[in-house]
Amino acid sequence: MEGKPPSTGNHGPALSLIGAVKTFGEVVALADGRVELRAGEILALIGENGAGKSTLVKILAGVHTPDSASFMVAGESVVFGSVADSKSAGISIIYQEPTLFPDLTVAENIYVGRQPKGAFGLIDRGRMRDDAAALFARLGVRIDPDRVAEGLSIADQQIIEIAKAISMHAQVLIMDEPTAALSGAEVDRLFEVVRGLRDEGAAIMFISHRFEEVFELCDRVTVMRDGRHVADHVTADVTIEELVLEMVGRDIDQLFPKQEAETGVVVLDVEGISAGSVFRDISFTVRAGEIVALAGLVGAGRTEVARAVFGIDRYEAGEIRVEGRALQSGSPQEAIDAGIAFVPEDRRKQGLVMEMSIQHNITLTLRDSLARFGLIRRPEESAAADDWAKRLQVKAGSMRHSVATLSGGNQQKVVLAKWLATNPKLLIVDEPTRGIDVGTKSEVHRLLSDLAVRGVAILMVSSELPEVLGMADRILVMREGRLTAEIDRVDATSENVMRAATTPVEVSVGA
Repeated sequence: MEGKPPSTGNHGPALSLIGAVKTFGEVVALADGRVELRAGEILALIGENGAGKSTLVKILAGVHTPDSASFMVAGESVVFGSVADSKSAGISIIYQEPTLFPDLTVAENIYVGRQPKGAFGLIDRGRMRDDAAALFARLGVRIDPDRVAEGLSIADQQIIEIAKAISMHAQVLIMDEPTAALSGAEVDRLFEVVRGLRDEGAAIMFISHRFEEVFELCDRVTVMRDGRHVADHVTADVTIEELVLEMVGRDIDQLFPKQEAETGVVVLDVEGISAGSVFRDISFTVRAGEIVALAGLVGAGRTEVARAVFGIDRYEAGEIRVEGRALQSGSPQEAIDAGIAFVPEDRRKQGLVMEMSIQHNITLTLRDSLARFGLIRRPEESAAADDWAKRLQVKAGSMRHSVATLSGGNQQKVVLAKWLATNPKLLIVDEPTRGIDVGTKSEVHRLLSDLAVRGVAILMVSSELPEVLGMADRILVMREGRLTAEIDRVDATSENVMRAATTPVEVSVGA
């Protein structure tokens, strides 16, 4: 079963989709989809949310059939009526969140539904295990074929999905935001695997909002905007500024619309808080009208500090005060009552109730004020939700639709709307633009800047250095649970932030 993907040779692209059109009623999701993927290359597909990327990928996956298109795989014209048709043509999709069967072993997940048979038609588990081990050896990773899938990291699950694709002799691999939930080390390992597959002749499409990954990994770039193909580039021949202009029609300088804000009184005063080995002796302040960024590498303790400030996690020593009022450790309700709002990193699991409507999600923090005799007043709830959706420019067909139907960027706006409706004194945002397109990032940045101008104190956790440098008035750098530097905006550079994040030097940080 284990073997290399068939080579397409030099007889044209491995996959070609030209002039793809797809409509849903009156909505034109794809007006001119076009992509050409060659054997032995990694192609980046980029564009804002709503640019048509997802519809194009679903056409390649056999989920949607285009209204019209010229579609060829390995030089032959194809029409997919199902996902099975796509797989039979040698196309495999690796999604951001893999869907393994948690109770099956790794090997069983790879060969589910097509297990090798031995004598008397029984499943040959030994052969299945050996074939899975051979796939992992070829990919250069160490995963036990006999371990149960439940509890595996997202990174390992994605490697297993890749192994499954190879076992099915996939010629084309399409990877949709595969690194969104991975650490730096896991991304490096994934990239090594992907480069190895490219060198063996596989054709790989890589979809990402992260420009640094596009330039590190990909050979060419295809840009989409408003359901149309915009441009193709050799990655080495184009700049981020040029790609941004093609994606959103505006210059990269507009991505960080930081306004000058007058700073006021100290809103948040964190003094010497510690939580075991997670973080130690953390002290800092955030003033009204100020954006303070917590920067550092994955695992530095930034999110844990933010969660402690909001009362989600307890701390053992030190004190947190809001406008001079000391807060009880481990009490989110007390933090909310003091005027703190918290937008978590994982908006789908921690920030939203995905089964509920957009309207209900926005008004979750207003339930008490909207209720009379224990019953929610629906007209008032609808008016409040509509007001906040309009303020944050949430793009939705109906406020009664499930929040799960929204794009990542619009889901983030709903989380922000929910908390801004509480009129907070302090807004904590953890990875505010993770997984959203560059145009929506600009809208979120503009919103944060506007809030600061209106006097809101903002504590921002971000792993994106351009975002930190572009939006923060002060940068607090963490390493291994400690603050190592405090850098003012005028003095901040990529070099001194990264130096503080990677050099084991303790620096006294003032309040």
